[in-house]
Order: sequence, then C-alpha cells, then structure tokens
Amino acid sequence: MPLTRAQLDAVRGTGLAETVAPGTRLLFVGVNPGLRSAAVQAPFALRSNRFWPALFRSGILDRDIVTTNGWRSEDRAHVLARGIGITSLVAGATARAAELTAAELIAGAEAFTARMARQPPRKIAMLGVTAYRIAFRRPRAVLGEQPDRIADVPVWIVPNPSGLNAHATLASITAAYREVAIAAGIDVLEPQVGGVNLDAAGENAGAAGG
Repeated sequence: MPLTRAQLDAVRGTGLAETVAPGTRLLFVGVNPGLRSAAVQAPFALRSNRFWPALFRSGILDRDIVTTNGWRSEDRAHVLARGIGITSLVAGATARAAELTAAELIAGAEAFTARMARQPPRKIAMLGVTAYRIAFRRPRAVLGEQPDRIADVPVWIVPNPSGLNAHATLASITAAYREVAIAAGIDVLEPQVGGVNLDAAGENAGAAGG
C-alpha cells in the first residue's frame, strides 16, 4: 500500500499503540515510531528495517512478520504469545529518530521509567545505544547488559535494526536479539536461515554492531 508524502506528513508527531500484555518477558524499546508505522499503526513497518527478519532468524518468532500495511491479528497474537512486547521511548512519530531533541529523549525516558514501574517486563532491550546514552544520561554506555536498571528491570542495549545503521549486519542483530531473549527466559526456537542452523554456524555468539 503506497502512501503519499502528504499522508506521511499528516501523521508526524502522532503515536503508536504499544504491543504489550501482562507477563511480557522481553520488551523491545525503539526510539520512536517512523511515519509509516504511525500511518498503518504497526511497529517496524518499513520493509528495509531488519527487526522482523532478526526475530524470525533468531528463533524468537516462528515466522517473518511483515507489517508494511499494518498488523495481521494472528501475527500480533503470536508476538504476544511468545512473551515479546514492543514500545517506543518517545511517542511522537518522525521520519528519522535523529530529528528528536535531547530534551525529547530525556522526557521520554522519564515517562518510560514510570510506565515500567507500573507494568515491568522481565527484561528490557533498548534498540540502539546512541539514544539510550542521551535519554538516560549515560554517555559511556555500550552494547550489552547494562549496570543500571530501569524500575528495577535489567536492561540490555542491542543494535538498532534500522537500515540506516550501517554498523550492524543482520547476522549481528540476530545474534544480539537471540542472546537477550534467552536471558529473558524465552524458549527460543531453532534458528534457521535457508536451511543453515545458525547455532552450528556460530552466528548467535554475542552482541555486535551498534
């Protein structure tokens, strides 16, 4: 479903409903919604984004979900049934996360912390280190498990799946997501890509990229 520039601009600053349920084991936290995601009301709606392929290849999900034209109810139900939640640090949609100011990121972090205190998941996975450093005033933060918690929930920083993140490959994103999913107690499936077992190929070792 093609969207015009006018249609995308019309949703600038609007929000995207969270994908969360009681008992969430692993909450993925994006920086903020993209314009297409806000327009179709589904996360990671740009097909160039590697979030859904990484969840499938890592064995977190049993299918490669496509949200370009919105959620299919059965796909959303599968995500929640697997113990996965999805939300954003900042609510308002922009074309790029780089458009957000430091003040917006800090305010988003404060609101996010309050939400986590009310309904905490088992683990939090922040998608990207740069926004985390600014939002939570941790300029030296690096990828991986963090020494600080949010509302007493353990936090990991994993690579941002955006196609603009040239520092991370699909393999490194997949490996990082599988690692944190296992830490969150998710019963991950056997990771397969084109008939190749990623565990056997050594592709699931450690977080890499940025």
